[in-house]
Amino acid sequence: MAGLRELLRGLEVFTGELPVFDVQDAPETPEALFTDWLLGAVRAGVPAPHAMTLSTAGADGRPSARVLILKNADERGWQFASHAASAKGRDLAERPYAALTFFWQPLARQVRLRGPVEPEPAERGAADFLARGPGARAEALLGRQSQVLDSPATRDAAVRRSLARLEREPDAVAPDWTLYTLRPGTVEFWQGDHGRGHTRLRYSRTPDGWAKELLWP
Repeated sequence: MAGLRELLRGLEVFTGELPVFDVQDAPETPEALFTDWLLGAVRAGVPAPHAMTLSTAGADGRPSARVLILKNADERGWQFASHAASAKGRDLAERPYAALTFFWQPLARQVRLRGPVEPEPAERGAADFLARGPGARAEALLGRQSQVLDSPATRDAAVRRSLARLEREPDAVAPDWTLYTLRPGTVEFWQGDHGRGHTRLRYSRTPDGWAKELLWP
């Protein structure tokens, strides 16, 4: 469709003044730089700066992607949570490897990670579950994510019953709720530029720590 093609080509990608990324000042570890960029996105008022795209693949090798919320990031890795029986959980059981992508559009910043994923002990998953809001816990207790739904009324009735259960059992935890940790082998930081002189810095894990490399845009 020519009209849509021309519309897409005419849309601006980045507007306003963009941050400067001086790679000479980049810290030695990617989690330190990530924390700095995340806090910068929070200060800049970027909507949902902790949202990220999780990409997985199942036994058939076909990729799937969805947006999740980051739970933590430190020297151990980047953490997220889900039902082990969900589509993403099944993917990770079959192929315990994933990619994460953060995009903070107003700042023209992107962070990409790839690496193996491991489930945390059950008690850590339970603690994450209990830290969720009542509505989120009620929905998760149902354990029906991605199953076919015949009507919104069916969903609403099931959630009401689940909320009632939480009132009776405030410490109830979905048995397969799992906290996962992605331990990246590579982490790439991308800073956009109006003139297309984008800056890309990649951290690669080595036996001695992290190696840093500049990449062509």
